[in-house]
Amino acid sequence: MKSWIRWAILHGGPGVFLRIRARRGDPVSEILAGRRAGPNPYPFGDRVREQGRLVRTPFSWVSADHEVCRNILRDKNFGVTPPETMNLPGPVLRLLRATDPKLANPVEPPSMLMVDPPEHTRYRKLVAQEFTPRAIARLRDRIAEVTDELLADLATRPAADLIQDFARLLPVAIICEILGVPKEKEAELLELGHAGAPLLDVGISWRAFRRAMAALRDSQDYLEGHIEQLRAEPGDNILSELTVGGLLTKPELMATATLVTGAGFETTVNLLGNGIVALHENPDQLDLLRAEPHRWPGAVEEILRYDSPVQMTARIALCDREIAGHTIARGEMVSLLLGAANRDPAVFDDPTRFDVTRSNAKDHLSFSSGVHACLGASLARTEGVIALSALYERFPGLRLTGPPERRGLVNLRGYQRIPAAPGLPAAGSTG
Repeated sequence: MKSWIRWAILHGGPGVFLRIRARRGDPVSEILAGRRAGPNPYPFGDRVREQGRLVRTPFSWVSADHEVCRNILRDKNFGVTPPETMNLPGPVLRLLRATDPKLANPVEPPSMLMVDPPEHTRYRKLVAQEFTPRAIARLRDRIAEVTDELLADLATRPAADLIQDFARLLPVAIICEILGVPKEKEAELLELGHAGAPLLDVGISWRAFRRAMAALRDSQDYLEGHIEQLRAEPGDNILSELTVGGLLTKPELMATATLVTGAGFETTVNLLGNGIVALHENPDQLDLLRAEPHRWPGAVEEILRYDSPVQMTARIALCDREIAGHTIARGEMVSLLLGAANRDPAVFDDPTRFDVTRSNAKDHLSFSSGVHACLGASLARTEGVIALSALYERFPGLRLTGPPERRGLVNLRGYQRIPAAPGLPAAGSTG
């Protein structure tokens, strides 16, 4: 019963409100209630932009303007906060507190994603050492090794699912190495992270919420045992250092581990899947990459811009702020449509065109910006370049054998399934 009440407050009621507003033609609600809006959210972002750089709606302020979104993300007068602290009536707030399952949830404090400085600064500083360019450079060989193993397996299959058999398996293997999770637990951790992903969406169903919370419980049970094992036998990984160092409380340590586990592969899975489909739909761009492979880093940036793995985020005004000619009052929320901002024609010429030679593709906001910029951005980029370039080098005859299937989420935009026939490996390739 407690879980049902919590879902009703956080997702059920907002979901009904959004669906009603969507039927009335409100573009923001159509985006947030995206299960009814169809597979392409970008026309709705264009409609928001047509209404102004910053638009007031019954749900929140909203922007699809690249400059406004970037400035708010970098503005220290805007922060992140969980829904229960946002001007909710006392009885509702008390119900949320009473129904708190006390799980390490990546979208609730003390998750790094949901706290502001100085707490955020302390958490990030402790974790950032594992994601510096130097640290990522040390992982390059391992990323290439795992990619080669996965492609060798694909070479034995007449048919494959490029999400289940490739895109999901690479990032989870790397994040498990970072966290010191043994290889035999990779599949279990992957499924737990995948089941918990809907918590990042708005208005999810009761069934999805219940499944996500069950995954959180299972994930917490596993991570608690794993942390205790690392406390007794630490390894050469970030979680061992955080555990032995004693610089985080147990709730902080659990929240950090849960966030790194989920965020460590969700973005990369979507990056790889979205990239495969974009290249399939734009074969001239794939031909260009085959002729000029040095363009792969730029291609990954264009994939991130063209079809962002994370479509939106939000910030709360910590004081009254003047933005784009409007006053945002203290405590009001601004929904930032990152995917739509990445197609702002004021910044990107012909933004609906997929162009791997685009000179300013890296100006996208897919990894956010400011103090909450994605800590794993460099890792995701490295995995994207290595995995996609190797996939198309190994299988020049790769083709899709059916329509790709979207995940059915709004915020985490990616594919559930991409059926394909790898074809024969290129002459001289291993596997």
